[in-house]
Amino acid sequence: MTSFVQNMLFAILWATIVGEVTGLNLLFGFALGYLALRIPPGRAARARYFEKLRQLLEFTAFFVREATLSALRVAYDVVTPTHHTRPAVLAVPLEARTDTEVAVLANLISLTPGSLSLEATPDRSTLYVHFMFVDDPEETIAQVKRDFERRVLELLR
Repeated sequence: MTSFVQNMLFAILWATIVGEVTGLNLLFGFALGYLALRIPPGRAARARYFEKLRQLLEFTAFFVREATLSALRVAYDVVTPTHHTRPAVLAVPLEARTDTEVAVLANLISLTPGSLSLEATPDRSTLYVHFMFVDDPEETIAQVKRDFERRVLELLR
């Protein structure tokens, strides 16, 4: 049984013991299960689970921060009389190779205000993205690769 399944079973068990299956009880049970699974020295699969869960939490915090900052930048540009947009469509070369990796990356870019994934080439080597604010095209591409693609690939591989 995988560590994730064991952790989910701990969460369900906790909610059942408490007598209320709520989101908060499941989350607390998941946290307790996580701690319980960390206590005994684990197998390699268990160690990988803890690493991936840490990466997922870090990525979630990163994405929430990026989405918030992007939303504030777009909102500021909308409410001020002077527009600061410098739109551009850029070709971002990809290291992502599977359909899942490309789809997750493209969707996360599109969920970030001020950017929209337009198309991936059939060989999945390039992703075309429309950006609202482009000062330096090379830096914008480097930022997508450094901040988004690298983190997505670390999480999915």
